[in-house]
Parts: sequence; C-alpha cells; structure tokens
Amino acid sequence: MSAALEAMVGRYLSVDIDGSPCRIYFEEAGSGIPLVCLHTAGADNRQYRHMLNDPEITSRYRVIAFDMPWHGKSYPPEGWQGTEYRLTTRRYTDTILAFCRALDLDRPALIGCSIGGRIVLELANSHADRFSALIGVESADYQQPWYDTDWLHRSDIHGGEVCAALVSGLIAPQSPSRFRHETLWQYMQGGPGIFKGDLYFYREDADLRGKLARIDTAKLPLYLLTGEYDFSCSPEDTLRTAHAIPGAKVTIMRELGHFPMSENPEQFRKYLLPVLDEIHGAAAANR
Repeated sequence: MSAALEAMVGRYLSVDIDGSPCRIYFEEAGSGIPLVCLHTAGADNRQYRHMLNDPEITSRYRVIAFDMPWHGKSYPPEGWQGTEYRLTTRRYTDTILAFCRALDLDRPALIGCSIGGRIVLELANSHADRFSALIGVESADYQQPWYDTDWLHRSDIHGGEVCAALVSGLIAPQSPSRFRHETLWQYMQGGPGIFKGDLYFYREDADLRGKLARIDTAKLPLYLLTGEYDFSCSPEDTLRTAHAIPGAKVTIMRELGHFPMSENPEQFRKYLLPVLDEIHGAAAANR
C-alpha cells in the first residue's frame, strides 16, 4: 500500500467566547489571503476538505476551516452540563470574531454555507470592517421553515439518522454517490440536540428581512452562490435577498444543492474559482 498525506494540518485553539473557555478544532492548508470557512448546521469542517486539498486554491489562500463549539472535534464550552444548546446570532458572531482574533487574522475573506450563509449577511451588515470579502453559499435573509425540529432530539429515535434523512433531499441528483453519502455521514455523527440548536438560529433568531440596506458592497464585496436544487434556501430566496443589497453578486449554480462544497466539489469549484480569482485580483491591486 502507498500512503498519501493530505495537505491540511489540524490543531486546537483555546479561546474565550463571551466569558466561556472553548477548545476549538480547526484545519488549515495553503498560504496567502486567509479564507475562513463556516460549516452548515449540525455538521463540521470536513465539508471543506476538498477546498483544503485543492492546490489551485491553497496556492493563493490560507484556507482555515473550524468546527464550531459543540460540533465535530470541538468540545462544548466548559460548564455545558445540564444546558440546552441554542445557537443565537450574538453567540455565532462572537465565535467567528473571537476565532479570527485569536489567529490574528487581518481582515480575512470568509465563506459560509447555510447557517454560515445567513451569518455572512449579518457580518456584512454589522462587522464589515473585519473582513475583506464575504461569500454566502446557500445564503438568504430568511427561509420559511419546512421541517419539524421536535424530531431532532428524542430518546426513542436516532437523532443523527433523522438529521441525515431530513437533509438528504437537499443534495442535487447529479452529485456523486460517494460525496452524497460522505455529506450525510457527517449529519449522522452530530451530537444530541446540536442540529436542532443550530436551527434555532436559522428559523427563530436570524430573520434579516428588511435589515440589510446598510451593506456597502463597494467597501466589502459580497458574493452569493446558491444551488439550483436547494429547496431550503431556494434560488428565489437568494435572488430576493440580493435585490435588497446593491452590488451583491449572485450566481445560481447548476447541478448543485444545499451542500455544494461537499456534495459535488468538482462542480462547485467551477463557480468558486472565479470568485476567488476576483478577490485575489482585488487584493493584488490594492497592495
């Protein structure tokens, strides 16, 4: 057998988030413009492994993908016992900003998908000075809930299997079987109540309709990429959102669903690379 080491390196970072000590796991690869990656609800940074292993990206970008507290290989914050996990807009924002500060990242670019795509809009609205460019994947100011969260944390069913079943229809039919099942496996491994807690942010605490008018895309480029097969964040949702943000650049991606970076990485990079080229070109022009 031959062994092939992948490019990324994994490390832990201890950081205080809103007064709570947290131990956060992240992986990184490459050098250049820092590109922070935010995973979807109930998942972890493995969704970005293809980007971390893509030399066309890592030759120009320092790609950094971290597991939110409670997710993947990141532990819950100290003292979590007996608490119910609920992700709020404030907690989500504080986590991202604390992570970037701890790594001393100077105005990184950032890409987020699903709940990460929603928080991208909040960051563009409230913390534009902290970033150089934002990419919202499956991003919109609001989506009407189509799921019942009561099924996501029960003692008589396997929560991970329910999570995977819930999201399975969001993957495009063209996505390779291997990557489809890798994406679903991450959902099967989520901690109890974590997917439900993330969806509290998504459906209860982050309705941004009518709140994005002050985003200035002349100062902070904003790119919105949505898969044509996504019925959770539909193309119509993203187009409606972009209509309220002058200068936002929108692309509806063919043959992709809600998890483009993990469900079909080759198809996704066709849409991502031009965006990264543009961000890199702007950075070079401003040097």
